[in-house]
Amino acid sequence: MDGGGVEAAMDGGGVEAATTAAWMARHRGMYERATRHPFTVSIRDGTVDLSAFRRWLCCRQSDGSDMEIILGGLASLSDELSWFKKEAEKWSVNLAEVSPLKSNTEYCRFLQSFSEPEISYVVAITTLWIIETVYQDSFAFCIEEGNKTPPELLGTCQRWGSPEFKQYCQSLQRIADRCLAEASADAARSAEEAFLRVLELEIGFWDMSSSRS
Repeated sequence: MDGGGVEAAMDGGGVEAATTAAWMARHRGMYERATRHPFTVSIRDGTVDLSAFRRWLCCRQSDGSDMEIILGGLASLSDELSWFKKEAEKWSVNLAEVSPLKSNTEYCRFLQSFSEPEISYVVAITTLWIIETVYQDSFAFCIEEGNKTPPELLGTCQRWGSPEFKQYCQSLQRIADRCLAEASADAARSAEEAFLRVLELEIGFWDMSSSRS
């Protein structure tokens, strides 16, 4: 994390408005690594190896029940899990035979930590916002004017790249900023750490599309 950290945004014990935008600017390099990854760029350019897309489906949706238990209370993410299962069937990916890779395991462990009672709401809502925003920004890029996205992948890109999903992400961002404006320095610092951790984990997920490690 940069030396100034969250403290630079503090004012009288709270965090100024639009904290999330300040984080995205301060950590722009990592954010762009997560949202303009070679994997999603290759989808937009029409050069994606479809076997890499199948591998990404395997990585994103393990067959264990832990993630369903943790995220099942959030309707949008529960629906997301169901979508991945349907896509896996469509692409002939047998989830029962998938062994989670390192990044998959690390992401599951990170999400499992949110079942702990000491996790604050501001950290949880910040995490949900950035998880969804990385997907929205990444896949919206794939359907921008001039894209060469393969027709069979347009449904995936439109799912997260749609204007409606962007509005949902913007709503989450407003909630996160409102909570951060009232958060203590420690809570805001933990939320920014979660923000960065999600970016690291999402980059790892994209990386797994072309790697078996």
